[in-house]
Amino acid sequence: MDTGDTAWVLASAALVLLMTPGLALFYGGMVRAKSVLNMMMMSFGALAVVGVLWVLWGYSIAFGDDLVGGLVGDPLQFAGLNGLIGVHDGTTPGHAAGEAEHLVGTVPAVVFAGFQGTFAMVTVALVSGAIADRARFGAWLVFAGLWMTLVYAPVAHWSFAFDGLVAEEGGWLAGLGVVDFAGGTVVEINSGAAGLALALVLGRRLGFGRDPMRPHNLPLVMLGAGLLWFGWFGFNAGSALGANGVAAVAWINTMVAGATAVFGWLLVERLRDGHATSLGAASGAVAGLVAVTPACSALNPVGAMVLGLVAGALCAAAIGLKHRFGYDDSLDVVGVHLVGGLWGTIAIGLLATADAPAGVDGLLFGGGFGQLGKQLLAAVAVLGYSFVVTLALGLLLEKTIGFRIHPDDELAGIDQVEHAETAYDLATTGAGARMPGSRPAGTTSPTRTPTHDTEVTP
Repeated sequence: MDTGDTAWVLASAALVLLMTPGLALFYGGMVRAKSVLNMMMMSFGALAVVGVLWVLWGYSIAFGDDLVGGLVGDPLQFAGLNGLIGVHDGTTPGHAAGEAEHLVGTVPAVVFAGFQGTFAMVTVALVSGAIADRARFGAWLVFAGLWMTLVYAPVAHWSFAFDGLVAEEGGWLAGLGVVDFAGGTVVEINSGAAGLALALVLGRRLGFGRDPMRPHNLPLVMLGAGLLWFGWFGFNAGSALGANGVAAVAWINTMVAGATAVFGWLLVERLRDGHATSLGAASGAVAGLVAVTPACSALNPVGAMVLGLVAGALCAAAIGLKHRFGYDDSLDVVGVHLVGGLWGTIAIGLLATADAPAGVDGLLFGGGFGQLGKQLLAAVAVLGYSFVVTLALGLLLEKTIGFRIHPDDELAGIDQVEHAETAYDLATTGAGARMPGSRPAGTTSPTRTPTHDTEVTP
């Protein structure tokens, strides 16, 4: 066990955990005021559900011994993280007191399990952006647990479970030599394809394409994007599983890809709409971070800049697809995460250089079509699997317990209906407003039922 590596992965796990509340702010600011609490609760709900189920069986499905053809790990091998929490008592020669008995590389296995669990949390939360304003919260929690079990964990086994890393035999994409350093397939393509499937199952929001559905709080969006960018350094550089040169390359590539993607998105906005917006800057940064996630160990910094610039422009153009094809991807999960993830995964086959830690050359560096073919195969396989299984899960929940809220409730405001709360109680902000419970002597306190009439944006 290396204490420096362990400290870095523990810190990285905390950074990635912060990404889910950051996503809650990012998504929450992008919806209308009557939906912001529900949108944020979907992220926190995913954090809670996945946090429990990952320990119970998710980690074992993702990293347990392969059961069949590199498709799924043994769900019982590490159930409840069984066998991973032992430490030496100081009596074993060569092992200090408190040193972990079970390691993944140079870090305790239980730290690795926790780090990977934070990936699962934010990936499930990402899907929620495609169905903002119209999903029942209870059905979403059920979906989150099923999707983590049947989609996320198996795909993580495909790409992240290398032979000998945790189990003797790992996933089929990892064994094939596909490069996905931190989750282009597992996180980005996976969540984007799932978001598209759920958007089709739940249908379009009332007034989609007719009524304005602008973000209600752009400062929240900018704050959320900043927290996501901050956490992404743990996401990518932490995936090196050590405080080493691989982490350093991943860190610098993550920074520059996000930065150039801002320019790519704003350029498209300026040419198309005549303005460079704060929402565009925030979205552009996220698009670049999405694209560099699989590629941060395979590119040099200039290649990462090119990757980010193209990602920003490509995703800015792709968000218009929902209007062209008529599906309602509320917060552009498809346009940013699916398209950005596809570009980042496939671009490894073009822009990778053997000088980088991954040690592979892409087509533009003389590597031929071999790596490009592997990356294309991985992208298509994950997209297809995630879309089909998510579509089936969404239809099952819609036909059984009901996934979409009633149209009247959608019009009234999902925050009030699902959570009996509103984000902005403006009735108490005027001159002379009293603190709750305060009233003139000799009067009674009337019963007051919160309504959505006080919201900033209808």
